[in-house]
This record gives sequence, C-alpha cells and structure tokens, in this order.
Amino acid sequence: MPGAKHIEERIRDFGKRGKVAIIPYITAFDPHRRATLEFLKYIAEAEPVLIELGFPFSDPIADGPTIQKAIVRALENRPTFEDYLQLVLSFKELFREIPLVCMTYYNILYRFGLERVVREAKKAGLDGFIIPDLPIEEADPWLKVNARSGLATVFLIAPTSTDDRVAKIARLSSGFLYYVSLTGITGAREVLPEGLDARLKVLKNLSSIPLAVGFGISKPDHVTLLKPHCDALVIGSALVQIIEREGPSAGPSLYKFLLSLKHESSNR
Repeated sequence: MPGAKHIEERIRDFGKRGKVAIIPYITAFDPHRRATLEFLKYIAEAEPVLIELGFPFSDPIADGPTIQKAIVRALENRPTFEDYLQLVLSFKELFREIPLVCMTYYNILYRFGLERVVREAKKAGLDGFIIPDLPIEEADPWLKVNARSGLATVFLIAPTSTDDRVAKIARLSSGFLYYVSLTGITGAREVLPEGLDARLKVLKNLSSIPLAVGFGISKPDHVTLLKPHCDALVIGSALVQIIEREGPSAGPSLYKFLLSLKHESSNR
C-alpha cells in the first residue's frame, strides 16, 4: 500500500542494509509532457529510496533559479493536476515499490479541492506531499482531510527552527522529516553550511521518523559527509541542471549522476 508507512519502512530498510538513500527531485513536464516519464524510468533504475516529483506553480517561493526555470519550462506545456496524477499512475504501474511524493504549493491543492486531492492521489498510487508554503499553524484543514488516508505529509524544518518547533513539526509530519540545510532557496552549492553534521545529530534525537536533508547537495563529497548523520539525502537542482542542459535526452545522464553519488560515497 502506498503512503507514509511505505516511505518510512523503505528508508529504514535502506539504512539497515547500508545503502545510500537518495531522494531525487525533478519538475514534472520539464521540458515537455512526454519527457518526465522517461526521466523517471532512468531515475528508478538508479534505485532511489523514493522520488520527489514537483508539480509546477507560478510563484515557487522556496525554489532557486535552476528550479524556477524548470517550472517556467513546465508551465509552458499547460499541465493540469489531472495530468500529473496520470503521470504518477503510469510510473507506479512500472515501479510500484518506489515511493513517489508530490512537491507543490498549497494553492494548487486548495483549488483542486483537498478531499479530491487525497482521493485521487491514493487512486494514482502517490505516497505523500511536500507543501513548502504550508506552515504547521495553518495546516489543520489539510491534516484533517488527510488524516485517514495514510498519505505522508512532509513538513520542512529550517536552520532557524528552535528545538521546540522541531518537536512540534515532527509530531505532525509523516513519512520523513525534511531538513533544509541552509536559509534561503534551493540550488546546488559547492560547500555545505558549517556545523551541518552536528545539527543533524540533534534533529535525529528529536524525532522518531526518518530525517532527510536537502538544499545544496550536489557532489559525492556532500553525500559522504552527510550520510552518517541522516537517513536520506535530497538531490534536486543538480539533476534539474542536467535536464536544462540536455533536454529530453537527459535520462542516461540523470542515471549516471545518481549512480556516481552512491558509488563514491559507498567506497570511501
């Protein structure tokens, strides 16, 4: 069955087997409608722990220039959320064991209808949602609708979040916790923030669900540094840059890049 439990079990299973738990992110319908499913097939062959698939929104406040450009390209194809769910269904028919999480903004879900979102997401096989502009103080309507669905709701933790706030976010989150490694927007970085490993150790003690870290991770060295201190690593802008550079033929390069991250980190 899809959902939060499936995500948590798969992340923990990767950890028990010493496997690198990578969460790749790409934007759906970038650069065109037919490309995304092919990209997902290549990504799946690299054995991610789960996949984060973005649905484009016109005001992506959490995203940096790389993903913003991907969203602009995707929006030119005029995708609907029904199109997105059909894409999810097509992927799940091929790779049911790989959890798929939707990253999008609350306005998209609200306009589609929260109850309808949950109902249709379960039918398509989607496992959960990351809603970066939904703070826990305003999340009650969504959480109530989603309460019995089993779908994950992944809240983000900022570097500025106090331990008390982290504990509150952890109580409301399911699937995994998503720690944003730096203040600001998404984007590949050469150097990760100082003290990140120490902060991750603290966060892991504040929650019983798996901890993922993202924003800026783009090199094998980053994976090697962070793997001992978290349960999963989100790789986004580095993959989107490959798509920007290679267009619809980017699939093999996405696969090779993900393998390079896992290979380098597991052999040091």
